[in-house]
Amino acid sequence: MSDFSTFHEQPINTTSLPDISRTQSAALYEKALRYFPGGVNSPVRAFKSVFGTPLFIKKGDGCTVWDADGNQFVDFCCSWGPLILGHNNPVVKDHVLQAIDNGMSFGAPTELENDLASLILSNNKKIEKLRFVSSGTEAVMSAIRLARGYTKRDKILKFDGCYHGHVDSLLVKAGSGLVTFGETSSAGVPKGFADETIVIPLNDKHAVKAAFDQFPGQIAAIIIEGIPANNGLLIQTKEYIQFLREISKENQSLLIFDEVITGFRLGFEGAAAYYEVNPDIITYGKIIGGGMPVGAYGSSAKIMGHVSPEGSVYQAGTLSGNPVAMAAGVGQLSQLLKPDFYEKLNAKAAEFVEAIQEFANKRGYKFKVFTVGSMFWFAFTDQNIQAAAEIDASSMVYFKVMHRELLNRGVYLGPSGYEIGFVSAAHTAADLDKAKKAIFDSLDIVFLKEYA
Repeated sequence: MSDFSTFHEQPINTTSLPDISRTQSAALYEKALRYFPGGVNSPVRAFKSVFGTPLFIKKGDGCTVWDADGNQFVDFCCSWGPLILGHNNPVVKDHVLQAIDNGMSFGAPTELENDLASLILSNNKKIEKLRFVSSGTEAVMSAIRLARGYTKRDKILKFDGCYHGHVDSLLVKAGSGLVTFGETSSAGVPKGFADETIVIPLNDKHAVKAAFDQFPGQIAAIIIEGIPANNGLLIQTKEYIQFLREISKENQSLLIFDEVITGFRLGFEGAAAYYEVNPDIITYGKIIGGGMPVGAYGSSAKIMGHVSPEGSVYQAGTLSGNPVAMAAGVGQLSQLLKPDFYEKLNAKAAEFVEAIQEFANKRGYKFKVFTVGSMFWFAFTDQNIQAAAEIDASSMVYFKVMHRELLNRGVYLGPSGYEIGFVSAAHTAADLDKAKKAIFDSLDIVFLKEYA
């Protein structure tokens, strides 16, 4: 039973708080509009799905962030996941400062690359060799190229609702049929690129089989997020993921796990260990750099042997293996290996989301918290959701209201109802207590005021 189970007995609250001051953030945004498309350097930051102008964050420490106006928030965005230890972790910070003392970039090998690679590979049985890059998108792009080079095939099978970065061949959406070539979802993506990508629904074995039947001997790889978490939290069954492993082997295709979000978040071996499967290639992202720009892709020694300069699949990067990012990664991942780290983090997250779900159930609200490990997603539904098409777009109006109410109560979520939240090791019981109360009040307002 949750320590906060009595919260459902509190008086119903339908009183909105005054909006926080955004004077400084608004002024900074007006200036940013002169410099950047939409005033931002990544689209979701523009707050187009929620109320108000974007908040410009000035500082983060532990699980708390402060904006340019001095507003303070309990942060569940955590830089979109990588800050599993919270902001400004002292061990990570110390590693970064030591690295900076020796210089910030060399474009040459450093011992720190070996240190981080050894830390990862000696504690991750799913890969034998890896290559560091500078982002999750770059990791996926490289993994796709490797899969095509290794199999001598061109087509990629992906799932509607899974996001794999802004790679041309994967920045596609589903067509009108069960098994279709992807349709470009961004200007600037040539139709020929999208034509090499087959898009099918998640959680549909028949569609996967039909794709292999329709394109025999042509599919280089199936790519799926370890747990789809960029368009809601679409948790797949173990049986379905193992089916993907089996059918890809049967057709001499590779299975790629995009673990940019789930890698080192669900556990040190990520979703691959969670589902007890061995993907052929795994991509990782920013969590391995403690918040610094970094990514990686890894596989067996045999498959990675096809990467240049050992093999014919070319991939390079001036800042790959950047020493500052490597040092931050060593500082972060070494802490994740401490005994019971994940057990304690996941238990804390489970208590948090269970209390919220319990409150919503007692109130009779049509609201569901999807959760796995230390990740969660708020959805205004009473149905289980495992595919993108099952998300009711009209329900996002409720999240929009909830987001504003939470900001006014000192709780920060990512500014989109399709994005997920993260609990970090830095969140204390008191922080989570505050956040729960704010969430309960916000749900009362969403469901019992004029918004419902």
